[in-house]
Amino acid sequence: MYGRKVKLRFLFIVIVLITLILTIFLILKSLEENVVYFQSPTEIKSLTELKNSKIRVGGMVKKGSIEINSNEVNFVITDYKNEISVSYSGAIPNLFAEDKGVVAEGFLKDKNFFSATKILAKHDENYMPPEVKEALGDK
Repeated sequence: MYGRKVKLRFLFIVIVLITLILTIFLILKSLEENVVYFQSPTEIKSLTELKNSKIRVGGMVKKGSIEINSNEVNFVITDYKNEISVSYSGAIPNLFAEDKGVVAEGFLKDKNFFSATKILAKHDENYMPPEVKEALGDK
């Protein structure tokens, strides 16, 4: 019924489609393992089930909540509705301060306590390095 050329073309197209689908599946599966979800303290409080996967908690560092011990920093992240206590061991970014934005990456111990493995301090969109500010001020 169909010639040999038609059968070979059909087989080639089927193999290409299967390879494409398999490639897309593998890419999405590997991305799924490396994705870190960002949540606010309010979203964490409303969780019904705690997962043991890495997440990011973002918000503002509550004023008066930073406690620095010899090798650990404890502070509270708030979104002005709910709060979560954070414990972190490691180097603190220069922009980390009270009433400033912060994103902590790590693992939830419970709905009120977060163990951070990385701290990312945020700055506002008007941030300008001091060197650039001085250079613009001179002109």
